[in-house]
Amino acid sequence: MGFRLPGKFTAKKGAETRNVPKGYLAVYVGETQKKRFMVPISYLKSPSFQNLLIQAEEEFGFDHPMGGLTIPCTEEAFIDVTRSLSSL
Repeated sequence: MGFRLPGKFTAKKGAETRNVPKGYLAVYVGETQKKRFMVPISYLKSPSFQNLLIQAEEEFGFDHPMGGLTIPCTEEAFIDVTRSLSSL
């Protein structure tokens, strides 16, 4: 079961969106050079991942420069958070 969002909120069609496996979310991470990561949607309920989302909201609001969710932290910090979540 799925749903569609109105016009301007729909995902862009292209190779990038088609390569996201079901149950995952693509995010862009990095301070200057952005790198794309796939994270399980189960991470969204984790307090440590929610803190990263709050940072993204404070920095970008809902206008993300990459066209997708951009998290404004270093790759190392992001990897540390996701590594701790994957070991749970």
